[in-house]
Amino acid sequence: MTSQRTALIPLLVIATAQLMLVLDDSIVNIALPSIQDELGIDSVNLPWVVNAYILAFGALLLLGGRMGDVWGRRRTLQVGIGVFVAASFAGGLGQDAMMLIAARAVQGIGAALAAPNALALITTTFPDRKTRDTALALYGAMSGLGIVIGLLLGGLLTGTLGWRWVFFINVPIGLLVLLGSRTLVSADSHGGRLGATGALLGTGGMVALVYAITRLGEEGLGDPTAFLLIGAAAVLIAVFIFNQSRSRSPLVPLSLFRDRNRSGAYASMLLLAIGPMGTFFVVTLYFQNVLGFGPLQTGAAWLPFAGGLVLGAGAAPKLLLRFAPRIIAGVGALLSASAALWFSVITVEANYWLHLAPAMFILALGFGLGVIALTQAAVYRVDPDKAGIASALLNSAQQIGVALGLAVLAGVSATVTATAHLDSMGTGEALVVGYSASLTVAAGVLALAAVLALTTLSAGSTAEKEPTLL
Repeated sequence: MTSQRTALIPLLVIATAQLMLVLDDSIVNIALPSIQDELGIDSVNLPWVVNAYILAFGALLLLGGRMGDVWGRRRTLQVGIGVFVAASFAGGLGQDAMMLIAARAVQGIGAALAAPNALALITTTFPDRKTRDTALALYGAMSGLGIVIGLLLGGLLTGTLGWRWVFFINVPIGLLVLLGSRTLVSADSHGGRLGATGALLGTGGMVALVYAITRLGEEGLGDPTAFLLIGAAAVLIAVFIFNQSRSRSPLVPLSLFRDRNRSGAYASMLLLAIGPMGTFFVVTLYFQNVLGFGPLQTGAAWLPFAGGLVLGAGAAPKLLLRFAPRIIAGVGALLSASAALWFSVITVEANYWLHLAPAMFILALGFGLGVIALTQAAVYRVDPDKAGIASALLNSAQQIGVALGLAVLAGVSATVTATAHLDSMGTGEALVVGYSASLTVAAGVLALAAVLALTTLSAGSTAEKEPTLL
């Protein structure tokens, strides 16, 4: 068994790696105005400082997971962190828009190699149930905490040391992760081939899908290019599935989806990620555009979210010893749905402590419970040679859910706000009407996630079916 002392460093390595990768989803957002002023980036190109990372990260996760299964998870994690650190340093030195956007895309490539293998390494590094559950809880907590810490740290670094330190901060953190990664126990590589045709089809389909989602967020729900890309993604993914069904070395073994419990976990994670992350985006806009909060004040305002996430992720492993994953995931999604509905009754002068802070806490509490339950359902009882790709599929579902939540909720908000303006509403009132409508949609999506989890996940607790990964 892994003792608490020997488990501490690997625990910190995995948690820090996940925190660093997720943090980059939000830390750059706060620095965008400063980046635009110094580098003279056009408004058209500015969103790509964020989207280049999301696109590369989301599109290449499956390939990163499969590479870990074939070539070794620790080695693939180390390569990914190395690429991420080098790209972060290049981004900090960026002299123009193209250099900065290219660095962000390479950061996304490194993240796609590292993230699924960090999750898969939990199962090989921590053979005892208690320590493994602690690692899973930390991993799940970092998925949400990274967003909040990114806002706080982004505002602090931009306001003191300058925007370049939003990138440079990853260098010492990444080097420490690389140093500590030697303590991780890597399962043997399982050989086989990546499958060039499958890799091209799968990656092409994911690129088209994630790019379509980012365009919907930028251009609105009526963008024809986005729907053409969705059509292309559907064709590529259909051909990819056919190719995988006939391949001797599939990138994604379709046998993973024959397990109803695992398929339900992937689908539920997609919907669960849409709600809280989309809500996070909309309420952040509400803080700044309606209540007049500054960047650092906005980040600090989300601290109740961090508290709820830590509590939910910490309580989930203990609850999973007594209750079925579907109960924990379903209750978590319903808690988040109620919080989004609570948010939806915002006004131009909502009280932070009585209205907003409690809703944040409940939103995160439900998200923390749901993420841990779905993570366990997805990665438990997976064959050793498929653990990396199983983890990558879960990461992909979450990353696509985040991007989809931003796109859909931003689109609903913008459309309803524009209609409210036509009805001669003031700017503040119109914005609130739009935000309220999008938050109602988020509540509906989360309720659907609860129904899906309750009807597809296992009826037994994870204590009754200890994993056979090792």
